Amino acid sequence: MAKDVLIEIGLEELPARFVNNAEKQLIDKTEEWFNQSRIAYESILSFSTPRRLAVLVREAAEKQTSLEEEIKGPALKIAQDEEGNWTKAAIGFTKGQGKTVDDIYIKDVKGISYIFVTKQIIGEPTRALLPELSQIITSIQFSKSMRWGEQTLRYARPIRWMAALFGDEIIPFEIAGVSSSNRTFGHRFLGEAVTLEVPADYEAALEKQSVIADPEKRKQMIVDGMEAAASNHDFYIPEDSELLQEVTNLVEYPSVFIGSFNPSYLNLPPDVLITSMKEHQRYFPVKSMDGKLLPYFAGVRNGDDYALQTVVKGNEKVLRARLSDAQFFYEEDQKQSIDFYLEKLQRIVFQEKLGTIADKVRRITAIAKALSDMLELDGETLSNTIRAAEICKFDLPTNMVNEFTKLQGIIGETYALNAGENKASARAVAEHYLPVQADGELPQTVEGAIVSVADKLDTIAGCISAGLIPTGSQDPYGLRRQATGVLRILNAYEWDISVESLLDLAEQQYDQFSETEKVQARTETAQFFRHRVTYLLKETSIEQDVIEAVLYNKIGVIPYTAQKAELLSYERNNPDFKPVQEALVRVLNLAAKTEEMTISESVFKTESEQKLYDTYLSVEKAYTKINQQQEARNALDELGRLAQPIHDFFDYNMVMTDDEAVRRNRLALLHNIASLIYDYADLSAIEWKQHF
Repeated sequence: MAKDVLIEIGLEELPARFVNNAEKQLIDKTEEWFNQSRIAYESILSFSTPRRLAVLVREAAEKQTSLEEEIKGPALKIAQDEEGNWTKAAIGFTKGQGKTVDDIYIKDVKGISYIFVTKQIIGEPTRALLPELSQIITSIQFSKSMRWGEQTLRYARPIRWMAALFGDEIIPFEIAGVSSSNRTFGHRFLGEAVTLEVPADYEAALEKQSVIADPEKRKQMIVDGMEAAASNHDFYIPEDSELLQEVTNLVEYPSVFIGSFNPSYLNLPPDVLITSMKEHQRYFPVKSMDGKLLPYFAGVRNGDDYALQTVVKGNEKVLRARLSDAQFFYEEDQKQSIDFYLEKLQRIVFQEKLGTIADKVRRITAIAKALSDMLELDGETLSNTIRAAEICKFDLPTNMVNEFTKLQGIIGETYALNAGENKASARAVAEHYLPVQADGELPQTVEGAIVSVADKLDTIAGCISAGLIPTGSQDPYGLRRQATGVLRILNAYEWDISVESLLDLAEQQYDQFSETEKVQARTETAQFFRHRVTYLLKETSIEQDVIEAVLYNKIGVIPYTAQKAELLSYERNNPDFKPVQEALVRVLNLAAKTEEMTISESVFKTESEQKLYDTYLSVEKAYTKINQQQEARNALDELGRLAQPIHDFFDYNMVMTDDEAVRRNRLALLHNIASLIYDYADLSAIEWKQHF
C-alpha cells in the first residue's frame, strides 16, 4: 500500500531572495532521490514560506522496485579454455555476482562474444531508506550561509524544527541537534504547534494556524487583495512581478492594506517616491487611471486584518519619515551645480590602481569620442554624446544617490534636466548603466549606447589590467555582466566595429602600466571577451565546434560573427553542402604544411592549376567586397565557387611532387586559398555531421 511522505524544514525567517531557489533545490533533489532509489510515487508538491521549506510526495511505494540487471563479464575467449571449460576468470566473475557458471549466457557485443549473467536486485522497504532524505536537507546551497551555536552545519538560517513522516510514521534523523518529529508550527504570532497525523493534513493544518504554505496561493491572495482595493478606490496598482514575488516570500498569511502620504511629496521626482516605497518599505505605488502617481500606497501585512488601521497608521508614519528625508536630500542637492559634483569626483577613488571616478570619466569621454568617430555620427549627436560622457557620473556624490543607490543615473537624468542640459545628453546619463542585468533592457538611444559601451569597456580593460580578473563565482566588479552588455549592444545596434578595435581603444587609455603589462592585459581581455561571446552564442543554440570555427582568427564584428555561426550551424547538417565543405577543408589540411609564398603562373603545369588560380583571384575580389558588406550567406557562397576547381585540382595534380618549384608553387596557391577561408572561419574545426 502506498503512503505519502512529508519533509518540512522549519527555520528562522529566510531572506526573501533565498526562498525560491531553496524550494526548487528541495523538490529537484527529492525527485532525483526517489527516482534513483527506484521508489515509485504519484507526484511531488513543494511548499515554502519565510519560515519553512517542505515537500509532499504523494503515494510513495512501500518498497523499492526490484531490478533485474544484466551484468557483462569477460570475453568468451578468456572465460573458456580450448576444451570449452570455464576458466578461473569466469568462475570468479559469477561468484562475484552471487551466481554460478550455470547462470552464464553468451552475447555478442560489436562482433565480440562475452559472457553475461542476470542479477536480480531485490527492493528494500521504503521506510528503511527514507532517513537518507536528511542528506537532501543538508545539501541545499545558499548564496550566504551561517553557523550557529556549536554546530558545524552551514545554513542560511538556524534550523528550529523538522517534520518528517511516512504515512503516520516518523522518519527518524537528526540535523544540527534537531530531531525529526510529527510536529510543525503555525504563524509566529497567530498560530501554535500542530501534531500531524498524516502528511496529507499538512497544508490544511497550517492554514488553520494562519500559514498559507503554497506560495502561489499566497501570491494570488495578494493580487486579489490589491485588485479589490484598487476597485474600491478607483485607481490601479501597476504590476510589479519582482516586488510581488519578494513580498510573497516575506509573509506567511498576507493581508493587503492601503495607506496614504501627504500629496505635497508628489513634487519629488516620481522615481524617488517609487524607490522610497519599493526599496525600503516593499510598498506598491498607486497610480490614477491616466497613469499619474497618487499619494497612496499598497502594503502587505504578515497576518490577518485584525486592527489593520493601526498597522496602516504605523506604516504611514514610517513612509512619512522616508519621504521627508528624500525631500530634504533633493532640495539640498539642487543648491549645487553639476560642476560642483564633477569636482567632487576627483576625491572619490574608483580603484586603487585605476585612479578616481574623475579619471574614469576622462577615459569614458575619450573612448566615447573615438567610438563616435568610428560611427561617423552627425554633429548634434556627437555633441550630445560627448556631453553625456562628461557628466555621466556626476550624480554619484549627491545626497540622493548616497541614500538610494539604485537611483544612480536616474537621478542624474533628472538633475541634468533641472540644470538645463540637453534632453538627449540627460537621457544618456540614465541609460549608460544599462543593461543592469546580463539579459536586461538595453539603452534606447545611440548616445546612451555609446556611453554605456565606453563605461563598460573602461571598467573591464582597467580591472583586467590591474589583475582583477573574475575567478569562479567571484566577480566583484561585475565584469562578466558588463562584457555581455557590451556585446549585446554591439549586436542590437549592428555597429560595423570589431570587438578587437574597441579593446585596443580601451587599453590605450591606461598609461600607468608598462608595455609588458599592457600586452598581457590585452591578451587576457581578448580571451575574456571570447568566453563571453562563446556563452552568448551557446545561448542561441550554436554548437561549440561552430563557435570555435567562427572565432578562429578573432571575434570580429559581433552581428556578422553571429550570422556566420548561425549559417554554419545549419550547413553542418546539410548534405548539399558536403562537396563544398570537403573541398575547403581539404585545402585547410594541406595548407597547414606550408608558410606563405609567392604564386608564379609560369610554374603552373596543368589546366586545372590555372583554373583554380583564376577562380581564386575572382573569388578573392568578390569575397572582399561581400565581406565588407557583412553578408554571411553570400560570402560563403562565394567561397563555394572554389569547390569544383579544388576537386579538379586534386584529381589532376600531385601537390607533393618531386619537382620542388612546382610543389612550392602549388602549396603557395593552397596557402592563399586557405587564408581566404580562414578569414571566414576555420571550417576544419567543425564536426561535419554528414561524415558519420
